[in-house]
Amino acid sequence: MPSLADMGYELVRVAIMGRQRPTVQIMADRADGRQIAVEDCEKISHAVGAVLDVHDPIAGEWMLEVSSAGIDRPLTRIKDWNRFAGHEARVEMMVPVDGRKRFNGIVLGADAEFGRLRLEDGSDVLLPLVDMRRARLVLTDALIEFTANLTPTN
Repeated sequence: MPSLADMGYELVRVAIMGRQRPTVQIMADRADGRQIAVEDCEKISHAVGAVLDVHDPIAGEWMLEVSSAGIDRPLTRIKDWNRFAGHEARVEMMVPVDGRKRFNGIVLGADAEFGRLRLEDGSDVLLPLVDMRRARLVLTDALIEFTANLTPTN
């Protein structure tokens, strides 16, 4: 069975939600940078569903949900932090940084350890990636325009 990478996709996030009948939520991107389509989600769903059926890692009944990461996507990978530098994001930390757990600001990029944001007061903050509960882009006109103009070379 081919991997998602072999099929031309990149995994953005996997989450398992719910207890009675859990939902396995998979967010993916196209490796070529173009917008993901419904047909892409169907291909991923068939491939991942087959693997999960064979290996049966979840006891009982479960549902599979495959989607694009969307415009206001989660920032789960270093490459996402760097690709969307200049756009607004909201970050929630598990461990406080400078006495706070929630941050809003402009994405300045990331390295292997930290995501960087420029806060509204003009100061920059380094946020440890391992301590992030969630980081997500904020839907703005600039983000919509940027995403609409994505081509395979971006």
